[in-house]
Amino acid sequence: MSHLGSSELPGILEFLRQAEKLKITYRSGYTSDGRTESVAEHTWRLCLVALALEKHFPDVDMGRVIRICIIHDLGEALHGDIPAPEQEGSPEKSENERNDFRELIASLSESHKEEMLALWDEYENASTPEAKTAKALDKLETLLQHNQGQNPDSFDYAFNLDYGKKYTKGHPVIKAIRKHLARETKEKARGMNNK
Repeated sequence: MSHLGSSELPGILEFLRQAEKLKITYRSGYTSDGRTESVAEHTWRLCLVALALEKHFPDVDMGRVIRICIIHDLGEALHGDIPAPEQEGSPEKSENERNDFRELIASLSESHKEEMLALWDEYENASTPEAKTAKALDKLETLLQHNQGQNPDSFDYAFNLDYGKKYTKGHPVIKAIRKHLARETKEKARGMNNK
């Protein structure tokens, strides 16, 4: 069992205080009651998605997927979320988020910083089956929220139909969920057009 030294504790608590900002950092999606979704809420349900689908990914370490999911948007605590439709025009997004992430974890021990940065890089580069799964589930959770949310009349459902496709076409379970969510998106868009 590891002993938590008094010199390490303040750094961990500072990191947790900074990470709390994800509770008040908002995304472009809406909850089912019409409230803007926070990054923390997205991350929580993303981890729940991974847990719920765990048995369908026997060759993937879902514990690692969940760890990756927990940290994948932490950098947004400092400068916020860039809505997905705006990310294509922002090639520096990854570099900026990595710098923000490094700043966020600066108070941790060197070994802890290295471990967390390695997880973040793994996700960003989609360099392992676990990172690819986390990225796919991240896109699917966003689509699920867009379909479930009480969105404004101006919401662009057509965007959902292409969002994250390059990450969601490998695994059969991912493809099945994507297909189902696309069907829901089309129904939701039709409903908006009939208003």
